[in-house]
Amino acid sequence: MGQAGSGIDLETSVGYLLKEASSALRTAMEEVLRPLGMNVTRYSCLELLAQRPGLSGSELARGAFVTRQSMNVLLQALEEEGLVARPAEEAVGKVIPTRLTAKGRRSLGAATAAVRAVEVRMLSGLDQAGQARAAEALRSMVRALRD
Repeated sequence: MGQAGSGIDLETSVGYLLKEASSALRTAMEEVLRPLGMNVTRYSCLELLAQRPGLSGSELARGAFVTRQSMNVLLQALEEEGLVARPAEEAVGKVIPTRLTAKGRRSLGAATAAVRAVEVRMLSGLDQAGQARAAEALRSMVRALRD
């Protein structure tokens, strides 16, 4: 047991609150994605490909916050299921671009609607101005940590 005043006040620590919010968001997303045969990483991969067709496995891994190895396993599964397509061979020194298939787009549609509903619920206590301020505060925190 630590001495009084020596630790972080978890009730007011922005870092702790961000982690708690992130955990609650992931749990809520997993709950709505599970009946659709998805999880957050699978959804993130498909959503990234819908918005940025042709991303490499490394780019998808960074965007979905997983390792390249995990993304490679996921991409193989998605390809076997017919949700994504990749060229059979890469050009020398080039990455293998990945694209959604029509089946992948259909699968993503229901998942996107479910995830949007979670986000709407998460933001329900904020008006539009509050949502804009929260988004800008989070972007500012990310920039501060990456600079």
